[in-house]
Amino acid sequence: MALGIEGIIWYLFLIDSLFAVIFSFCCSKWFKKNYKGFYKHFPVTKGWSLLYLGLVIWIGTALNRLDLIGF
Repeated sequence: MALGIEGIIWYLFLIDSLFAVIFSFCCSKWFKKNYKGFYKHFPVTKGWSLLYLGLVIWIGTALNRLDLIGF
């Protein structure tokens, strides 16, 4: 099966959510210290990044059931 646009977009979101989780668990203090103005509006928290990853995985399972992406 060829990978469609839905699969490509989903894989990009998966990579982004994985980086968000890694960044929130190991680099959140560095981010808060170096980006004070930006951190007020976009805080890096473990809960939101895990929720983001969970939603991306949930969408991925739905796309897999429709045979739009291959695991």
